[in-house]
Amino acid sequence: MALERNSKVTRMKPDRPLILSVLLLAAGLGLIFGYCHGSAGLTAALPVSEASFNLCTTTTGPGAVGGFALTVLGLLLLIWSWLCAIVSQIRLLGRGGKREEPAKDEFPGN
Repeated sequence: MALERNSKVTRMKPDRPLILSVLLLAAGLGLIFGYCHGSAGLTAALPVSEASFNLCTTTTGPGAVGGFALTVLGLLLLIWSWLCAIVSQIRLLGRGGKREEPAKDEFPGN
C-alpha cells in the first residue's frame, strides 16, 4: 500500500558520485605520491620514436595501503557514476528526449 501511495520514481543523478570519485582519486594519488621515494626522467629526442619517459616510485607508510585503497574506491565510484550517466541518457531517449521535471509548489498547503 505504501508503494501505491508513493508511486514517484526518482532517477539517480551521477553528479554526486562523480564529485566524490574525483575527490577520492585525488586523495589516494596524493597519498601515494606524497609518501613515495623514487625518480622520474624524461628524454626528448628529435625522432619521436627515440623519446622516453621513465617513472620509478616506491611508496612506504600510510600511502602504500591507504592511498591504494582510496584510489581503488575512487575508480569504482567513477565507473559507477559513468554507468549511471549512460543509463540516464538511455532513459531520456526512451521518453522522447525530454528532461522536464515537474514544477515544485512553493505553498503546498494552499
